[in-house]
Amino acid sequence: MKFLIAGLGSIGRRHLQNLEALGERDITLYRTGKSTLRDLDNDYPVYDDIHTAIKEQPDAIVISNPTALHIPVAIIAARSDIDIFIEKPLSHAFDNLQAFEVTLQNSASKVFVAYQFRFNAGLKKIKLILDQKELGNPVSFQSIWGEYLPDWHPWEDYRNSYAARKDMGGGVVLTLSHPIDYLRWFFGDVAELKAEVGKRSDLDLDCEDYAEADMTFQSGVKGKLHLDYGSKPKVHHLSIQCEQGKIEWDYSTSIVEINSLDGAVRSIHPPADYARNQMYIDEMAHFITLCQDDIEPICSYQDGKKALDIGLGILQSGRYQDRVIFEE
Repeated sequence: MKFLIAGLGSIGRRHLQNLEALGERDITLYRTGKSTLRDLDNDYPVYDDIHTAIKEQPDAIVISNPTALHIPVAIIAARSDIDIFIEKPLSHAFDNLQAFEVTLQNSASKVFVAYQFRFNAGLKKIKLILDQKELGNPVSFQSIWGEYLPDWHPWEDYRNSYAARKDMGGGVVLTLSHPIDYLRWFFGDVAELKAEVGKRSDLDLDCEDYAEADMTFQSGVKGKLHLDYGSKPKVHHLSIQCEQGKIEWDYSTSIVEINSLDGAVRSIHPPADYARNQMYIDEMAHFITLCQDDIEPICSYQDGKKALDIGLGILQSGRYQDRVIFEE
């Protein structure tokens, strides 16, 4: 296969390295040169114009530029029937998705949205436990993800990163939107939410660095989602209360702990050699298979659109201090 990577920041470079690890070598790069990372040490063709890069006729594109620039590149790719791997979130707004959807109606492009936590060893175990109702139905949850933004990419000034810039689609809600996706993966669609959103740290940002949302799913599951840029040390933890016990997961170890109401405790560990990058390897391997075979994406365009809808709902609720109700 022939790949085009659009955007060579940290995540774009991770995808490049993982494509190489999976044996792919026919790769073209599109970059504007605005990344704060040093130049790459390879001989891949590099273009600074997306239309010129598309003329190389790639089979697939990896869209890993800043959030606000995702959809314009995706539209250009879809017009040429190129399969699309698009980083999360899909966009920073809904207003440009319609043009993309119209283009997709007349395109052979397949779309995968890169919510890589669907490939996390621990979360995959939780999905299986919930689907098989080992502890009965889920009742409530608490999901917490806090990062200290200056430590996130230590090689760059955090103030220049897309995560800190509203104009690039940054802010804690969209940048740390993975829990939004995996909670919906577990519990189904959201019915309503009420959120508090704002800036609580002393970081130099023009976007929100804190969000807390009370969420109710159509399945009846209720819980709280917390996101922030001010946690040091960082934390990413999930707790799910079910009818017959509790499930706990921590990202730092990916260990799943199950506490049954009868007092039994069971821990599920990832493989001994499990590393964070395995999620990214697995999602890229899935995308390659998606391109080559007739299978459904593990995270589809519609999944990505619904995650964006929830994220924008959190921002709307926080701004207007009102409850947001979603259509069924």
